[in-house]
Amino acid sequence: MKFERTYTLKEIAEFLNSPFQGDENLKITGINEIHKIEPGEIVFVDHPKYYKKALESAADVILIDQDVEVPAGKGIIVCAAPFDAFNKITRHFSPDKPWTHPTGDHFEIGENNSIYPNVTIGHHVKIGNNCVIHAGAVICDHTIIKDNVIIGPNSVIGHYAFYYKKKPDGFNRMHTCGRTILEDNVEIGALSTIDRGVTGDTIIGKGTKIDNQVHVGHDTVIGENCLFAANVGIAGCVVIKNNVTLWGQVGVVSDVTIHSNVTVLGQSGVGMDLEEGKSYFGSPCGESRVKMKELAAFKRLPGIIENL
Repeated sequence: MKFERTYTLKEIAEFLNSPFQGDENLKITGINEIHKIEPGEIVFVDHPKYYKKALESAADVILIDQDVEVPAGKGIIVCAAPFDAFNKITRHFSPDKPWTHPTGDHFEIGENNSIYPNVTIGHHVKIGNNCVIHAGAVICDHTIIKDNVIIGPNSVIGHYAFYYKKKPDGFNRMHTCGRTILEDNVEIGALSTIDRGVTGDTIIGKGTKIDNQVHVGHDTVIGENCLFAANVGIAGCVVIKNNVTLWGQVGVVSDVTIHSNVTVLGQSGVGMDLEEGKSYFGSPCGESRVKMKELAAFKRLPGIIENL
């Protein structure tokens, strides 16, 4: 998430009422998660396992729960609870605003669109040209829908990210302030859900077609001309390249990359990066030709055992 103006390290530290180290005039342009971070932005870290990754990232400012050596050119803000400090910043600069009408504030729409009855549209939404949004769909805040997009009945585009931190009294949700972007010629089936980026963007690439009852998690980036069948479930922070086919009930864990021209057969579980141009099957999935051989061999086991 980018701020509307540039802030300094000192200003953000004073807002958090926390000590800092580094150049007090260090420029801050926004806030982001570690996997989306860009120069000029703030990131948080609250576990020693990830200190090195955060301190060596592109972030210029790190919210951290311990005094550490400050990398050259960066700043740190020491907070007892960096997750909470991160949420305080995002809630301040991108607060939730209730919906009181079927269409929210700062709504833009192009030409030749068909918006069916009972569609609800949040704040800061932009819709291009020649789109069809069927009855009951919900288009949440900070969604961009480009040209020739079809959204099926009762689908939800841009709901809160499923991102929580375990606390002694339960789970605290990370405040969602990213965007959802549907590129040209995307089609979304009925009852599908696409979560908004936490601080970055969830993106569905040009020409991608998504069936009914499919879920796409926060900050996932999907390429062009992909095809996802019904009941596919994709976790957050996944990268899917171009021309990928996921057949029915495929599940994909977070933080993996599926390279271009991959096909994953139905009911498979993707728990690792998948190489370009291959077909996969199984849970955990492997190359389909190998998995099929394994299944055939498994079927012969009873006969082999009987003959021992």
